[in-house]
Amino acid sequence: MAQTGVISQKAEAIYERQSPAREALRRLLRHRSAQVGMALLGLLIFVAIFAEQISPYDPTKIIKESKRRTPPCIHLLGCPKDQPQHIFGLDSNTRDLFSRVVFGSRLSLQVGIASIGFAILVGGVIGAVSGYVGGWTDNIIMRIMDVLMAFPSMLLAIAIVTVLGTGLINALLAIGIVSIPRYARLIRATILSVKEMEFVQASRALGASPLRLLVVRILPNAFTPLIVQGTLGIATAIIDAAALSFLGLGAEPPRPEWGLMMGEEKNSVFNAPHLLIFPGLAITMTVLSFNLLGDGLRDALDPRLRGGSAS
Repeated sequence: MAQTGVISQKAEAIYERQSPAREALRRLLRHRSAQVGMALLGLLIFVAIFAEQISPYDPTKIIKESKRRTPPCIHLLGCPKDQPQHIFGLDSNTRDLFSRVVFGSRLSLQVGIASIGFAILVGGVIGAVSGYVGGWTDNIIMRIMDVLMAFPSMLLAIAIVTVLGTGLINALLAIGIVSIPRYARLIRATILSVKEMEFVQASRALGASPLRLLVVRILPNAFTPLIVQGTLGIATAIIDAAALSFLGLGAEPPRPEWGLMMGEEKNSVFNAPHLLIFPGLAITMTVLSFNLLGDGLRDALDPRLRGGSAS
């Protein structure tokens, strides 16, 4: 009996070590790029959550009796004690740039996650129906997706915002709409592969309904590429949102959005470069964190790439 118990414990330990979820998580945590990405993303999320506590000023408040485009002033680095401390300086409207960059992290994360979440939801449904039903339904849906993908994504987003009107919500919808074909085609390709596997054929032979096959058997096995592509897509959505705001088609003043901040100060690139450098660095760090995390997720979740898990 004791020997049987020991064998059972060993078998259970081996099962836990071989659990796909545990194995994927282990590879992700050991992936160097993913480690850097998670650290940067964790810092960004922390800043976004505690923006009120971190920011010394209201991001939309005009600081009176201050000089416009004041350069960064840090007391520990030799800035005069009698001069107010502004870590990133002041913008052209005498607002604290550090506070605006901090609050911009919250806005950028909301835009990126919401727009890609919308694209994955709509694109996933479209791709699932197209791939599972097939036939003329598949042909019609995919030809519509091909037409949408024929246009450069940014030009199509600009056209959509022009029709809907400027504003952050409309920019978010535009980014989500232009991203739908990418996820629709991705989930369609995955479903076409999964629905021919033996376990799906077995469930069909046992009398499972088409809806149950799709929802219970096929879709759960098609989430892996969506997770990876969605993580990378958030980075692209943040860049697109910043670009639309830079062009005056996204967030409206005085909202603290990084692209809008750069657009407002684009003429100060030579006389006050810090007004563009700090929001630009924030965008770069955010996009880099999602890209590194996406690379790590791709290597961790794809069994064919297990050899690169520590790269």
